[in-house]
Amino acid sequence: MKAAEAGRIAMVVIVAGCLFNIFSFGLRTGYGLFLEPMSATYGWGREVFSFASAIQNLLWGLGVPFAAAAADRWGTARVLALGALLYGGGTALMPFATEPWMLTATMGVMVGLGLSCASFSIVLAALGRAVPAEQRTWAFGLGTAAGSLGQFLIAPVEQLLLGLLGWSSALVAVGAMALVMLPLAWLLRGRPAQVAGQQSLGEALREAGSHLSYWYLVAGFFVCGFHVAFILTHLPPYLKDVGVPASVAGWSLALVGLFNIVGSYTAGVLGGRRSKKWLLSLIYLGRAVVITAFVLTPPSTASVLVFAAAMGLLWLSTVPLTSGLVALMFGPRYMATLFGIVFFSHQVGAFIGVWLGGRIYDATGSYDLVWWFGVALGVFAALVHLPIAERSARLAPALR
Repeated sequence: MKAAEAGRIAMVVIVAGCLFNIFSFGLRTGYGLFLEPMSATYGWGREVFSFASAIQNLLWGLGVPFAAAAADRWGTARVLALGALLYGGGTALMPFATEPWMLTATMGVMVGLGLSCASFSIVLAALGRAVPAEQRTWAFGLGTAAGSLGQFLIAPVEQLLLGLLGWSSALVAVGAMALVMLPLAWLLRGRPAQVAGQQSLGEALREAGSHLSYWYLVAGFFVCGFHVAFILTHLPPYLKDVGVPASVAGWSLALVGLFNIVGSYTAGVLGGRRSKKWLLSLIYLGRAVVITAFVLTPPSTASVLVFAAAMGLLWLSTVPLTSGLVALMFGPRYMATLFGIVFFSHQVGAFIGVWLGGRIYDATGSYDLVWWFGVALGVFAALVHLPIAERSARLAPALR
């Protein structure tokens, strides 16, 4: 294949992957806007919605390694298309969930499994195959930034739909929007080439499992999931509790997405030039500082928007660096699967962050304990990345 033709194909894959991530990541970021009105309609405490969201995050993470392995074996397009159908269907059925178990089945199980198949980790693996090794971290940053652009573009749309249509019709509309991902999935078709003598999936899993640096990544990404899921789900009701205007909630989520475009892309660029583990440590420490400042500052529209912008810079800038380290240590062949396992840890953190937020709020009437727990976890994550051996696992047997 000529270089020009390969470049055109890579560009198509990058554009399709970015568009896919815009919808896959963007649509779910506004779910927190529906927590209060849906809970009020059915007389539920916040733990009901929080538990369904927690199950969604857990199944999303649990399903990704299996979905990634399926994509590695049978091709990306089939898995991503299945994810789009489950994602959209589960969202559209949420308004008909009149009992807590129904909400868990739709928002929790269906959307969670849909997200696992439509996961950005699978999309990032497709991008990694489309570009040379030296451009992978850049491509990962671009794909992650696109997901943040989705948050910036779609969260205000969901806020608008909520005001115009009411929460139930708005959710049906959001579910229909997920179908845009179907043609994009076809453009991302393909799977990793099998090379004679290359290690099997089982061998790759054993290699990663015996590498201590891999487990440091797993532990650190748990914290990322806790922060992101708690804030996405509980920031809107928290702002209502402290008297900030309701319209600010949607714009705060959008602002997180806008600034994360800058943060994710910058992290992708810097990750190709600087130490990825040190960048990750600085990002998590920065989160701890930003959350501390937010909790200690009197709530206002200005303080919320500053917090959203600062968190946006640190939001998913962890993804290109974490996925870049996985690719650096173990190569691209089973990257989707190995990063999927790291991502499962992220979603365990998300499960705890979302559920604990609702649980503690219903018990105490306040989110304060969860905010401070997030600060402590940020410091922990900053420390746990420092011992990582930032080179190929096959060249660094000492840290196994």
